Amino acid sequence: MSSQLTFLRPKNLNESRILSWFSLKNAQYVASNSTIAGLNVGFNSKEHQEVILANLKALAKETTTNLKNIAIAQQVHKTHVEVVSKGGIYPETDAFVTNTPGLALMIQVADCGAILFGDSTHKVIGAAHAGWRGAEQGIVSKTVNQMLDQGAKLAHIHVYISPCISVNAFEVGEEVAQLFPEEFVLREGFNKPHIDLKSYIAHELMECGIPSKNILKDESCTVENDQSFYSFRRESTSAGRMAAVIKLNQLS
Repeated sequence: MSSQLTFLRPKNLNESRILSWFSLKNAQYVASNSTIAGLNVGFNSKEHQEVILANLKALAKETTTNLKNIAIAQQVHKTHVEVVSKGGIYPETDAFVTNTPGLALMIQVADCGAILFGDSTHKVIGAAHAGWRGAEQGIVSKTVNQMLDQGAKLAHIHVYISPCISVNAFEVGEEVAQLFPEEFVLREGFNKPHIDLKSYIAHELMECGIPSKNILKDESCTVENDQSFYSFRRESTSAGRMAAVIKLNQLS
């Protein structure tokens, strides 16, 4: 059934050394005994764990990666970056970095941004989960710094910012809005402030020194497009999770 699955393939992170995927909702895909339609990979969703495991196996097949070679984050909206050399489930982790060939990194999202990083020249990749909490607390710079520690160079790092909640859909309270620079807070035309999360993430990447030409930002909104994406803001606890995967390809 994996051949029926559809993914986004970031143009700047797919070549011989680095491969990447962002799974769409794939509502037509229904695993046995599932309660949430689609390719839901969220351990923290209201789905039976055996269904999530079956979906992860389908994802692994699509990415031509043994499931044991995928590092999976159990995210907590914080900023811990784990440098990994093997697959498995990593508790209380919101970002990964690796220079291990054959290893894939996976982030789960349903409105937050998934950020994929790759330096094919120096063979270092990263993946981060960035909701407003993680973004505001520095998950971007912490991931970049760990990549540099592993040998990456700023000029060679390419980055993909996944579909996530758009500024039109991201209404917040004033206490959240005040945490962000005003240039990323929209107030005109709204009853409450709105945050431009994608632009803030891109800004933070450039502040780290990553060239703007190396950053690809997907403008799709997870809240507004119910056909393609899960959305926690739209579906609450019945939402599934999409997967962002990046792999440092093992070349002979």
